[in-house]
Amino acid sequence: MAYTTINKSSEHFNTKLYTGTGSSNAVTGVGFQPDWIWIKNRGRAEDHAIFDAVRGASGGYYGKIRSNDTAAQEYDGNGMSAIGSDGFTVLDQDQVNKSSDNYASWNWKANGAGSANTDGSQNTTVSVNTTAGFSIVKWTGADGTASLGHGLGAVPKMIIAKRLASRAWTVYHASVGANKKLVLNTTAAEASSADFDAVPTSSVINVGYTDDVNGSGADYIAYCFAEKTGYSKFGKFTGNGSTDNAFIYTGFKPAFVMMKCNSVTEGWSNWYMFDTARNPTNMNTKELMANKNNVESDNGADYAQIDMLSNGFKIRNGSAWGPMVSGRTSIYMCFAEAPLVGSNNVPCTAR
Repeated sequence: MAYTTINKSSEHFNTKLYTGTGSSNAVTGVGFQPDWIWIKNRGRAEDHAIFDAVRGASGGYYGKIRSNDTAAQEYDGNGMSAIGSDGFTVLDQDQVNKSSDNYASWNWKANGAGSANTDGSQNTTVSVNTTAGFSIVKWTGADGTASLGHGLGAVPKMIIAKRLASRAWTVYHASVGANKKLVLNTTAAEASSADFDAVPTSSVINVGYTDDVNGSGADYIAYCFAEKTGYSKFGKFTGNGSTDNAFIYTGFKPAFVMMKCNSVTEGWSNWYMFDTARNPTNMNTKELMANKNNVESDNGADYAQIDMLSNGFKIRNGSAWGPMVSGRTSIYMCFAEAPLVGSNNVPCTAR
């Protein structure tokens, strides 16, 4: 029996590692045109750099925003100059291409620069990959509550949004619910908010009358994710305080996991990012943090560690790390390396 129609997850999401050159660097081997590109310098305390095909380029350079900062979008002449059919070109900025530095890039496929969408009360520009449940949505605020077309044809489980002026990120997660939010650039716990004032539908996301999501004349971007069996999973788990901690069933072998303790605000409540490209064997301990410009750390048993398994991931650390602590809840987003059983009926194997 087929478990999913996405047999090759890397046709929709892929982690591409590369080494900086200090000059124009065409990074290839992504496997598709990446429409959302998230880059982090692994060995240097540099900000994250996020680009996408919908915000596009101005003056030959793509607009950059930073997951760990409230900074406004900038069209940096030393950042990214091109998005191609199999990768992207970066220039000589330390964030994306310092000579001899090592980088991680996380890449998602949408559908190019996007097109007009009139499903909601305010028009949007949408680039959508309905197969993989991912869309990029851009809109201009209008000072009021609004519904915004997202193009997925399925209900989003997670929405990551940013005003393109200087403003904090805001995150909707189905496990937290409407009228609450998380903030991508901080360790803050979930909090009451009107940013997402109603549960999204299969056609629109709903935003409230706030400057973070719908201030008059301001431009916004959102990355929207619907769950797809065998490819992506968005959920919540509770730590038990043990070294034999929570197991999270996804139905596939994970390639990428980002998690955040949503129930408390503390130093261990970062947005931890793990992937199997940087750490191909268990334990997976090489975390980066979406809310920090930290160097990639590999602190082993004393800190964050997870196992990537054939059908999910398991938390292995029982210390003070936020997601591990007994009774604390954490939300996550996860994308597949391989499905548990694809349409070819071939099961994946454990690591």
